[in-house]
Amino acid sequence: MDADPPNNVSTPDRPAKRRRGWKRIFSISIIAAFVLGIAFSSIFSVVMDWTSTEEFCISCHEMKDTVYPEYQMTIHNKNRTGVRAVCVDCHLPKGFFPKILHKIKATNDIWHTMLGSIDTPEKFEAKRAELAQREWLRLKANDSQECRDCHKAEFFDIDIQSSARAKKQHQEELLTKKQTCIDCHKGIAHREPEIPDPGEAEEAVSPDTAPPPDSAPE
Repeated sequence: MDADPPNNVSTPDRPAKRRRGWKRIFSISIIAAFVLGIAFSSIFSVVMDWTSTEEFCISCHEMKDTVYPEYQMTIHNKNRTGVRAVCVDCHLPKGFFPKILHKIKATNDIWHTMLGSIDTPEKFEAKRAELAQREWLRLKANDSQECRDCHKAEFFDIDIQSSARAKKQHQEELLTKKQTCIDCHKGIAHREPEIPDPGEAEEAVSPDTAPPPDSAPE
């Protein structure tokens, strides 16, 4: 019977084996991170697109039954050319980071929907002025950027504008940057709420006009 051949295979070097193991783990981690990154990006893109649609904006009755019917009656919804400006065109910034920041802030709307802050027409009307002023301030702060995304002031043909007042305002205020679009066009797509003038409010309760507390009408 032949004798077994001598074992010439050396024992694997443990540090080398350990390095190969770490390389394998690292490679798998890179591939997993790449796959998860693609999946997250895809989901993120779908969610961003979905929450930026007109259908999503009016999915709650607070919007569908109040400001949306007002918008439907405006030229931004229906006009001779068929070019529409939907909710996100006016209320959502186009830039990536401003859009993300605005989306984060908008989560506050979800909270108030759960609380029922404006879940009836009466509650909505009571908050309309506050909501409108908040949006006016936002547009004032960014120089009406959402308006300018479509309406390029530098390309206005002032001569063919039909309104003499518009010509004057655009030349003297808009093109000179003294005012921005929202200063004059607050009720362009929704009913403009009545905002009491602070001076009038103070005058209404001033000591000179308010009756004495104990006085009775004659």
